Amino acid sequence: MESHLPWLEPNDPMPTPDCAWGMGTPAPGLLAAGGALNTSTLRKAYAQGTFPWFSEGQPILWWAPDPRMVLNTSDFKLHPSLRKTLRKFRDAPHCSIRVDSAFSSVIHACATRERTGQSGTWILPSMVQAYEQLHNEGIAHSVETWIDGKLVGGLYCIALGKAVFGESMFAYATDASKIALAALVCIAREHGIPWIDCQQNTRHLASLGAKEMPRDLFLTGIQKLHRQPEIPWGFKSVYWSQLLPN
Repeated sequence: MESHLPWLEPNDPMPTPDCAWGMGTPAPGLLAAGGALNTSTLRKAYAQGTFPWFSEGQPILWWAPDPRMVLNTSDFKLHPSLRKTLRKFRDAPHCSIRVDSAFSSVIHACATRERTGQSGTWILPSMVQAYEQLHNEGIAHSVETWIDGKLVGGLYCIALGKAVFGESMFAYATDASKIALAALVCIAREHGIPWIDCQQNTRHLASLGAKEMPRDLFLTGIQKLHRQPEIPWGFKSVYWSQLLPN
């Protein structure tokens, strides 16, 4: 089986996702190496369902896995314990969801959080810099959990039109990242966003309702969604009704 990995110079076009390594190769889903982490490259990559993921000492690696882990917003599993937590959070005057108020703090927290079974981080300084620039251009967003005026959890994502790509979460308090994800689901439902890309399968994501989707179906959906008008990124308390009807 052919396992040659294309090397990209900064201005080279990205290979199409169907060129990614398949099962039986050293790294299924790996598409290319090299290139650049500028906003133009990243925008084009996400629009075709490709994302960067690499560790310290490695070149930029681009991925387009098959299948793709996706959270359909209508399938979000609101377990009883989380439902109770959300109700308390919603009703507490000292608790709030904010969007894009502390993007840099969120991505740095995601970069430094400990991960079970992993050493180090894939959110390297070059990635932080690139995604902060995407945020400055209105493409990357943070959804933040605040308690008593302190940022205690959150996530960041990429949004092209109505195509939303989840990246990473962190929590300094119990369930703080789940609260942020629930808020993102509410934002998505409020604005007709059908799914949130989760990239790769994890037990945690599966427990919240995410499922694997064949790459060709995922790409067909992305092509339609990323061309739709951008939504107004923000959070209103009324959005909780998407998950908490009363």
